[in-house]
Amino acid sequence: MSSGATANADADLGLRGPLAYAIHASFFVLLSTSGVRYVAVHGTSGRFGVVLVLAVVLALLYAVMATVPSRVVVRQRLWMWPVLSTWAALVWLAPSFAWCAFPVLFLCIRLYPSKIAYPLVGILGVLAGIAFYRVTGRAELVTLLGPLCTAALVAAAYGQMERDARERLRLLRQVAEAQSALADTERAAGVAAERERLAREIHDTVTQGLASALLRLEAAEQTWNTTGSPSRTDVDAATENIRTSLTQSRDLVHDLAPAKDGPADFSALVVAAARQFTPDVRVRTVGEPVAVPPDVAHAIVRVVSSASSNIARHARAETAGVTITYLDNSISVDIFDDGVGFDPGKLADRSRYGGYGLRAMRSRIAQLGGSFTVESAPGDGTVIAAQFPLERRIR
Repeated sequence: MSSGATANADADLGLRGPLAYAIHASFFVLLSTSGVRYVAVHGTSGRFGVVLVLAVVLALLYAVMATVPSRVVVRQRLWMWPVLSTWAALVWLAPSFAWCAFPVLFLCIRLYPSKIAYPLVGILGVLAGIAFYRVTGRAELVTLLGPLCTAALVAAAYGQMERDARERLRLLRQVAEAQSALADTERAAGVAAERERLAREIHDTVTQGLASALLRLEAAEQTWNTTGSPSRTDVDAATENIRTSLTQSRDLVHDLAPAKDGPADFSALVVAAARQFTPDVRVRTVGEPVAVPPDVAHAIVRVVSSASSNIARHARAETAGVTITYLDNSISVDIFDDGVGFDPGKLADRSRYGGYGLRAMRSRIAQLGGSFTVESAPGDGTVIAAQFPLERRIR
C-alpha cells in the first residue's frame, strides 16, 4: 500500500462518517472513565490539578480537531500533533489515561499516510504498554506487549479495510467507465442505424422517383421536335413521378408509414409501387392474404418500388412481374424481368449515378430477419426474391 494512495483515501475519509463518530465517542468515554479511576485511586490531592487541566485541554484539542471540516485534512493532521503531545504528557503523569490510546490509534491510521501512521501506532503501543506496567506495578510481558500487539492488529485490520474500500471504488469506477463507453457505443450505433435507415428511405422514395423523372425528361428532350413524338406523354409521366416523390418525401419527413396493417391497403400499395416506374408490370397474389405487420409491409413496398425503378432504368425489359406469396408462417415477394440482366457479383460502387439499391434492399430485409436473393446473368433477365417471417396462422 503506497503512502500516496493512503493519503488520497484518508483525505476522502477525513474524520466523518459512522466509524469516525464511534471513534470520537469512545475517546471521550475512555477519557471520562480514566479520569474517574484516577480520582478513585489518587483522590484530589497531589497532581490532581495538573492532571485535570491536561485532561480538559486534551478534550478541547480533540474536539477542535474532530470538528475541522473533512475537506481540510491537512489542518486535521496539524491539530493531531497537539492532541498526541498532550495525551503523552497526561499519560506520563497519570497512567490511567493510557486507555485513550486505542481510539487515537484509529485516528492516526485514518489521517496519516502509512509511512507516518505506522510508526505513530508503534510509539503509542509502546507508551500504552509502559503506562499499563506503571498502573499494575508488575513487570508482566503481557502488559508490555499486549498494547503493542493490539496496535499492530488495529493497523493491519484498518489497512486491509482501506485496501478493500479502494479496490471496491476502483471496480465501481471501472464499471461506470464501461457503462459510459457502452452508452457511447450504443448511441453511435443508433446514429449509424438511423443514418442507414434514412439513406434507404431516401433512396427508395425521392431518389428513385427523381431518377425516373429524369429518364422521362431526357427522353422527351431527345424527341421533342420529332413529328408524332411521345414527348408530351414523357413530360406528363415525369411530372407525376416528381409529384409522387414530393409526397413520399413529405411522408418521410413526418415519419409516416406507407403501409397499413391490412391486406387490402397492402396489396394496393404493392401495385402502386410496382407500377410507379414500370406501368405495364403484372402483379399477382398467391395464397390467402393476411394482415401483414407494418414494418414488413413497408419493407416489401420499398423493395418492389426500388426493383421497379431498376427495371425502368437499367433492364430494357419487355416483360416484368411481381408475385406476392402468402405462406403459413412467412410472406415472400418475387420481382422478375426479361431484360438485359447483370452479374450480381459485380455490383456498381455507390456514386451519384446509383449503386445503392440492392444493398439497401438487402440491409432492409436483414433487419427484419428475412432472406434476400438475386438471380441474374447478362442477357438472362433478373429475379429478385425476398422472404419475411410472419407469426404462424391458426387454422
